[in-house]
Amino acid sequence: DEVNLRATERGALHTMEISRVWTAKGYGYQAMSTAAVASLIVRPTTTAIVSFYNNTSTKNFVIERVFAHELVSIANGQMGIWICVHPVGAIAQDTPTNDITPRNSTSGEPAGVEGLWDIEATVVADGWFPWGTNTTSVTATVPGSLAEANINGRIIIPPTAGISLSAVSQTAVVTVCMGIHWFSVPISEFTLG
Repeated sequence: DEVNLRATERGALHTMEISRVWTAKGYGYQAMSTAAVASLIVRPTTTAIVSFYNNTSTKNFVIERVFAHELVSIANGQMGIWICVHPVGAIAQDTPTNDITPRNSTSGEPAGVEGLWDIEATVVADGWFPWGTNTTSVTATVPGSLAEANINGRIIIPPTAGISLSAVSQTAVVTVCMGIHWFSVPISEFTLG
């Protein structure tokens, strides 16, 4: 296909960040859990703090970022985000529920109902990996420490696949709420290369 490019007088190409385009098209959404769950003190296995499954047949969920908010911490406590991507067909394998959770659009559109959001679900351990950097709390029992993993589209959840999040810290006293920012992109618009 031919592509038209524009450049400045000195030859710099004009580019547009795809996340801004998708936000303008109304594809951007966020969801998070509201109940704080105890973080793990070991690598996650079959229990996730939150899981999110693609229940559409015509869209890919392109993950922009995942985040965690510490509700309770300890002085100088550290917490990190772990992610497990579940393959196509996982929606039948894990049988997620759709727990009520805050959702919103990142473009002022209605919140939408796509995706199954499951809190504290039992999942298949399809491979957990740490993402982002650890966050360190300053004082004990004070909420507010945040951790964020900027995925920037490096994880894509096709129809019937899923993603799970967990948090690992040095003590289960640390409790977290977790969430995801994603783009629901029609497969017809989604091309590689």
